[in-house]
Amino acid sequence: MTGGDHANEPRRIYAIGDLHGRFDLFRALMRTIERDHAARTPAVTRIVLLGDIVDRGPDSARLVRGCMRLSQLNPRFTVLRGNHEEMMVHALRGDLWAYRAWLDFGGRETLLSWGASPALTDDMPGIRELRAAAQLVGRDVIDWLARLPLTLRHEDHLFVHAGIRPGVAVDRQVPRDLLWIGEEFLDSEEDHGVTVVHGHTIAEDGPEVRRHRVGLDTGAYRTGRLTAMGLERGERWFLQATEAAAPVAVERREAAEHRQAVAAW
Repeated sequence: MTGGDHANEPRRIYAIGDLHGRFDLFRALMRTIERDHAARTPAVTRIVLLGDIVDRGPDSARLVRGCMRLSQLNPRFTVLRGNHEEMMVHALRGDLWAYRAWLDFGGRETLLSWGASPALTDDMPGIRELRAAAQLVGRDVIDWLARLPLTLRHEDHLFVHAGIRPGVAVDRQVPRDLLWIGEEFLDSEEDHGVTVVHGHTIAEDGPEVRRHRVGLDTGAYRTGRLTAMGLERGERWFLQATEAAAPVAVERREAAEHRQAVAAW
């Protein structure tokens, strides 16, 4: 939480799950949040995005630029770093292996949203293509993504992209787990001392509410469902933006890509 007058600290939180380039759903959900906020008792409010705003979907560039502007205009608009932002930064800062891996992990769609030519996203690009892609995206964007925080704490809730390592104190968690952890966290019944609000793992029928965690990733880019959770003084409620598009059967491909990426990072 930010310092200053206690009366100005956020009391109401809206957390939004993985966006993956779905600017359309983000815009629709923000309108829903605005209406929900207006219907409630006035309160200082924070909005937090749980990471993975880039890759896979069609409008990463517009989404990133919009989030950059919002975070500059309002210090209570927070974007957390996800594993896709982490990969994008490593790739565009000059790691050719990371660049090639990122393209197959959703980065190809991201570059196309920036207007990249097909030559920059070929199967085996070289360092020249990498440098051209980095120039296209821009240093300001890459540096902003690199500075995104990994966690946000609000009272007895911890907001993070993937989750935390059970049995490890919150202040001793390592970035790899915060960005990438899976079953070890998802299957744990351990009391973490906080309720963890996370994305990263898709629950298409979600949100997924468990005793010590809440999963908000409902697979927006493939299901057309983007989910948010409101939180205020122990009360939780959920909001969604949806579209009529049918889900795309890509679960098997994504699982293989995820295993490869985790092993590499």
